[in-house]
Amino acid sequence: MLEQDLSDVISLISDIKHKKLFNSYDVALRTEELLEALISKGQWKSARELMALVKMKIKYIAENLPQEATAANIMRHILKVIREEYEAASKLNRKKGEGQSLHQLVTANPNNVLDYSESLINLKSSLLDHLTEYKVELESSTDNIAAQASEHIHMNEIILTVGKSKTVEKFLKSAATKREFSVMVVEGAPFYYGHAMATSLSKNNIQTTIIPDSAVFAMMSRVNKVIIGTHTVLANGGLRAASGVHTVALAAKHYSVPVMVLSHMFKFTPIYVASFDHGNFNICASPADVIPYSTGELLNKIHIINPAFDYVPPELVTLFISHQGGNAPSYVYRLLSELYHQDDYDI
Repeated sequence: MLEQDLSDVISLISDIKHKKLFNSYDVALRTEELLEALISKGQWKSARELMALVKMKIKYIAENLPQEATAANIMRHILKVIREEYEAASKLNRKKGEGQSLHQLVTANPNNVLDYSESLINLKSSLLDHLTEYKVELESSTDNIAAQASEHIHMNEIILTVGKSKTVEKFLKSAATKREFSVMVVEGAPFYYGHAMATSLSKNNIQTTIIPDSAVFAMMSRVNKVIIGTHTVLANGGLRAASGVHTVALAAKHYSVPVMVLSHMFKFTPIYVASFDHGNFNICASPADVIPYSTGELLNKIHIINPAFDYVPPELVTLFISHQGGNAPSYVYRLLSELYHQDDYDI
């Protein structure tokens, strides 16, 4: 029975590990569909049972794929929605009751703490309506971020970015419709996603220069802004970002260049990282990307570590830009309180 309840999450984790879901946006949409199926077809009778099912899925994801926060974040957000919809439906039911009996008044919970065990008729439809709205929000999030581009990029500026991010790409292309500016793209060795980014921007008539990672410090003095994407925004305002971003952020700090991070709200996680050297923080990619297998005997003499992520501390970030606007790293705690219920931070 447990495997049956977790079959959808097992499939999700498998698709993430086997790169069938290429980015956080794809993971977010897949998670929303998973939750929609759970709510509409799942075997639950009360909000408490539904919340238990969702929490079980979050725990399984955290245990088996700790580096992927998007799916768990969306599930945490839906837990808060379940609480809010249940409370709203409970209040509506009490208003319809036209007063309470003496027995109900005497036995009522004095602290007004809900146990979410009552079966409410309209709860399922309310949750499905909210999920429909949430899916629209997910689909329009990139466009809403891109719409703010002209507020942050000005005429003849030099913008530096790292690797390839669809959100950053759309942001820069949106700004290019109103401004003339140039972009430096750090190629992001050893994966070199920056090459695809530079090609895409140049096709959009944006003056683009691609530079190696080793040239970042030398070129940073000419840069007006650093605009990057991120994999995860941690609870302290730090980032789990692509490998190489920490170096760029340090160089930007040295030259007092602002670092702007474009992030969807589903990337904000209430999880703190005690140590970025911990195994749960990072993923090591194949060493073949660094040194080809054809080098032969040399491989037996060296130990190659090829991390996929960097930890970027909050003091190196100037501004987060989401579909809700711009916020400083110190404001992340407030955004988290709006996204998730405090009881669901640690599951």
